[in-house]
Amino acid sequence: MDNESPKLLIVEDEPEMALGLRDNFEFEGYTVSTAADGEEGLRKALAEGPDLILLDIMLPKMSGLDVCRALRRRGVATPILMLTARTQEQNVVEGLETGADDYIAKPFSIRELVARVRAHLRRSAPTPCPDEYEFGGIHLDFRNYQATRGGEPLLLSPREFELLRFFVRHRGEVVTREQLLEQVWDITSRIMTRTVDNHIAKLRQKVEDEPSDPRWIVTVHRSGYKFLG
Repeated sequence: MDNESPKLLIVEDEPEMALGLRDNFEFEGYTVSTAADGEEGLRKALAEGPDLILLDIMLPKMSGLDVCRALRRRGVATPILMLTARTQEQNVVEGLETGADDYIAKPFSIRELVARVRAHLRRSAPTPCPDEYEFGGIHLDFRNYQATRGGEPLLLSPREFELLRFFVRHRGEVVTREQLLEQVWDITSRIMTRTVDNHIAKLRQKVEDEPSDPRWIVTVHRSGYKFLG
């Protein structure tokens, strides 16, 4: 998260609850986005790449449990805290088994919720990108924007360096095209996701032995990409 405000997505269909949570977390310094139903929540989670999701179980159009399942099936590892008014053990277990990281039962203390959010964000903070990194015979110097392959200079554009910096920070994770647009291009339009694919194809030509059968930057079907360096 660097020095930016942590981004929260609150998926809650009760307007007063959603507004209260948004006000409290914005007061604590978070950047907050909200969704009023499960379908909108899933769409925003995939497009906006929040650092943590507060997800109500009982939602219109698509339940919180189904949203959680859908995100985990797509390889999204963002921490998810379930909000539920149903405190029976079976519902708690079901939520955790779908991939949720924690739950909190309504009514809850906002101080406790903020403390839990902070704890999960600390545990899930992305690995800092080192100043230098090596994979597959490629040496990257992010401080000086220099690269070599097999000891020979490798010409990478500034955008390609930033793509690789993002991949290194999130190595082993599935990252969506929308995340890359937002974090590397500072663009949120879904219309431009083809831009990401074109840049990845060019980058593979430079870093992969077999660009058509990539070893390092692999495509995750219907989700995005994963860096295996």
